[in-house]
Amino acid sequence: MNIETINRILHDTAYIRVSGTEQELACARYLMGECEKLGFAARLEPFDVPMAAMKHASLTIDGREIPCKGYLCAGSGEIEAPLVYVPEANPCALSACKGKIVLLDGFLGYWKYQDILASGAAGFITYDGDAHYADEDIDQRELRAYVSKGVKIPGVNINAKSAIELVRSGAQTARIILEQDEFTGQSHNVVCELPGETDEWIVFTAHYDSRPLSTGAYDNMSGCIGLLGVAEAFAGKPRRRGLRLIFCGSEERGLLGSKAYCAAHEDALSKIALNVNLDMIGSIMGPFHAVCTAEERLMHFIEYLSSMSGFSLKTRQDVYSSDSTPFADKGVPAVSFARLAPRNTATIHNRYDTLDVLSAAQLAQDIDFIITFVGTMVNARHFPVKREMPDAMKDKLDVYLNRRRDRNA
Repeated sequence: MNIETINRILHDTAYIRVSGTEQELACARYLMGECEKLGFAARLEPFDVPMAAMKHASLTIDGREIPCKGYLCAGSGEIEAPLVYVPEANPCALSACKGKIVLLDGFLGYWKYQDILASGAAGFITYDGDAHYADEDIDQRELRAYVSKGVKIPGVNINAKSAIELVRSGAQTARIILEQDEFTGQSHNVVCELPGETDEWIVFTAHYDSRPLSTGAYDNMSGCIGLLGVAEAFAGKPRRRGLRLIFCGSEERGLLGSKAYCAAHEDALSKIALNVNLDMIGSIMGPFHAVCTAEERLMHFIEYLSSMSGFSLKTRQDVYSSDSTPFADKGVPAVSFARLAPRNTATIHNRYDTLDVLSAAQLAQDIDFIITFVGTMVNARHFPVKREMPDAMKDKLDVYLNRRRDRNA
């Protein structure tokens, strides 16, 4: 993959691509076209996603209107109640939540939501952004279906500056109004296959959707370019195993594309020898990571390969929060590659995730190492990675997928 092609794709896709929107579908079709330029047919695989159109959302604190965005898929209605700030959802703090609207730090994950429901909270407020940024952007968030499990209380998201002022001023009473239409929409995976001599496959994943404030160059058009680079490198070459590229939709809403693919193709998962996931590569700053949700030996092999190639990286055996996880949960060994920049040099899920944080030359180098790794696997006489998930990884998957709480949290 040359520098000119990398820059062209980054510029062509420099727009917001939220799950289930026309812009996401336009990008899916663009990626199909890029596969076809390389000589490979690609197909769209649609899947259903929950959607909502917000008609009205407001937050009033002690009679003063606070800029906000209502949580999509959190129902419609109006609630007024005392406001309480809960910096940590421990039993002591949760005991003060009954009948109140709760201001929360951090992301509204499954267990936090279940805890405030159990405490009797009437509604919730979250915040994002950064108190040190000049902007006052507010992300459009949603109450995800696997978080609510059908039990909804109204919520809004505000900017961090507003949240600080509410706590500083000792705000007393909050009123939330939400009015929205909820419906079922569609997202798409883009699938491109390069068959091999056997019926075994190495499956590559990278998501192409973005968050509502972000054009998603780093997170994750960079990974999509990596998939195209792999296809280009192995075009016309003999392959013992097939290479299947899956450009996943709706990753930013809870890995919905990769989950949908695994559910729709469960009978074929046994033929997948390895999943290679690319999520955020090519940043100007930061080390390259290989996160293995697989046996420990894979991690050591990548370390040796790194040393032999003169390509610096860090490895760990863990679950990576990306499209590798649904495959690993089905027993498919997985490795996610990422170049993780320090937060003060590149951020994601906001307006600052642009091609300015990327280096086309670094992205090309990252792709070259990934191709080197794939080359060792695609023509191996006997596939060296065991197709079994270590118990430690099963435990981490259970925590990540909310099947049990993290004992250390």
